[in-house]
Amino acid sequence: MYDAGGDGRLYPVSPGLPPREALAGVRTRRILALCLDFFVVALLSAGLWLGLLVLSFGLSAFLLPPLFPVVAFFYNGLTVSGWRRATPGMRAMDLEVRLADGAPAPFLNAAVQGVLFYVSWLFPPLLLVTFITSDKRCLHDILADVIVLRRAD
Repeated sequence: MYDAGGDGRLYPVSPGLPPREALAGVRTRRILALCLDFFVVALLSAGLWLGLLVLSFGLSAFLLPPLFPVVAFFYNGLTVSGWRRATPGMRAMDLEVRLADGAPAPFLNAAVQGVLFYVSWLFPPLLLVTFITSDKRCLHDILADVIVLRRAD
């Protein structure tokens, strides 16, 4: 099977793999999107932490430190499973997330992908899996059954 590239040439496409253009520059764009999303999640977490701290008169200070992972779980799950199929950082970098079969990612897959991504920071060599997979997926993408692609529109 062959796919016409943006330059008019035909490129071989393996069954189940997206076209080359959909994967072009994905790794670099993901890193930039991560920086933007990390900043947004940190701001949301800090605002929520401060608001809950004030509302509880400081009594919840010991319960609030794990707030960042909870915010990241819902942030990734709600934005990626939404109609735009991307976090705000991914949208800024023209990326979208889909299931490996091309269908839109449901909330659970999107949220699990986000959580597994933050867990993979504990073992940074796991992020190198993207260099040996043909579709540029990281290990957390494979486990969540999603793929990050360039936006088609």
